[in-house]
Amino acid sequence: MSLTDRAIEQIRELIRTGALPPGSKLPPEPDLAAQLGLSRNLAREAVKALAVARILEVRRGDGTYVTSLQPSLLLEGLGGAVELLQGDSAALQDLMEVRRLLEPVATALAATRISDDQLAEVERHLDAMRAARDDVELLNAHDASFHRAVVAATGNESLLALLEGVSGRTLRARIWRGLVDDQAAGRTLAEHEAIFHALAARDAALSQAAALLHVSTTEGWLREHLRTDGAPGPGGPAV
Repeated sequence: MSLTDRAIEQIRELIRTGALPPGSKLPPEPDLAAQLGLSRNLAREAVKALAVARILEVRRGDGTYVTSLQPSLLLEGLGGAVELLQGDSAALQDLMEVRRLLEPVATALAATRISDDQLAEVERHLDAMRAARDDVELLNAHDASFHRAVVAATGNESLLALLEGVSGRTLRARIWRGLVDDQAAGRTLAEHEAIFHALAARDAALSQAAALLHVSTTEGWLREHLRTDGAPGPGGPAV
């Protein structure tokens, strides 16, 4: 482990033990360095690295603070990493596989926890999808919101952040799918309606099956088009 890595780990340990709870302000750099037995340069590098990871926030003229440490913040970088993989067909297929493993189970969990208000929100997105069926871009925007509302109903922020990172970038893939297959909108609506009705019945097994069918259909389509056309370019689908 490098000296910088050790300095990072020392600050992480202060956060883990509660010595620096979320929202707290770090001591001034000279004091922090002295407290940890580090040079000021090492302390500065460690703080920079933890700021990039969204664990710390440097506020100019005010100091350095521990962030909220919410999963949505800490896992924010996942979406950016996925974006960088959009030209790699093997990576795209791996990501769709991850989505297939997580999203159906998340949907089943949502069926056991979803409130009436949350179900109404899911239905609003479904209605908006129906209204936008001739506008592929708008349809896909509501599609993404539909899935986010479903996973949010689990109450599991880490799961939501993970799936947002993995599947939140699928917008262009869905747009491309709609452009090359004029039957995609109808099939997508039917699959989403099945998910909604299973959630409304609070049927976890049926919700999981409906979500699995939907994700598997998308995954199969992607594999077929990657096999036919090769990896998508910068303007192509991102998963």
